[in-house]
Amino acid sequence: MTLALLYDVHGNLSALEAVLADAVAAGAQRFLLGGDYALFGPWPAETVARLRELQDATWIRGNVDRWTANPDQVPDVGVGEAVAACRAELGDATADELGDATAQIVIDGTLYCHASPLSDLRSFLPEPAEDEDEILAGASERRIVFGHTHLAFSRVRPDGIELLNPGSVGMPFDGVCSAAYALVSEDGAIERRRVSYDHAASAAAVRERFGDAEWALRSERRLLNARA
Repeated sequence: MTLALLYDVHGNLSALEAVLADAVAAGAQRFLLGGDYALFGPWPAETVARLRELQDATWIRGNVDRWTANPDQVPDVGVGEAVAACRAELGDATADELGDATAQIVIDGTLYCHASPLSDLRSFLPEPAEDEDEILAGASERRIVFGHTHLAFSRVRPDGIELLNPGSVGMPFDGVCSAAYALVSEDGAIERRRVSYDHAASAAAVRERFGDAEWALRSERRLLNARA
């Protein structure tokens, strides 16, 4: 059965709905949900509720899911304000449930994690970096799927390990405002896909819901420009 890889939705329900419609039309029957579900977007609770409707979905935890469940782990004050707002929208039980999801999982010989096998913050980039062996953390799988950087790419390392980032459903950072995700066919072939949606309306919805908080204005800019 075709598996859809959905990473970094970030509370953008409009982008999610567009991706789900495209994925189902393309034959997706299973879903791998790669973390960072609610924080920074205009519809945190609604997005999680929609994901919960998926019949065959595997959830893993992202760094913002961990932060929302554990506000004491938030790295700076600005993010803390966003976490507080998101937790209030989700409710304590849902926020804690997302934070309790597994950090990584192996499905059909592929390792799925949020950022890397080592960390939910340190990740791979489109061009090779010196710390890649370290953040692989000894993983033996020949394909590693991750998100976190919101940059869609795939490449094969000299040792034969394939690195795949499906990109961000809800907040891409590659200058292209369309939602990004990927499909894995039964034979293991990967298809990276982009889906257009009304990103300007999602950007406006952040300010409408959360006002002029610094984090909300930053999210608005990111949705409008598809840049970090």
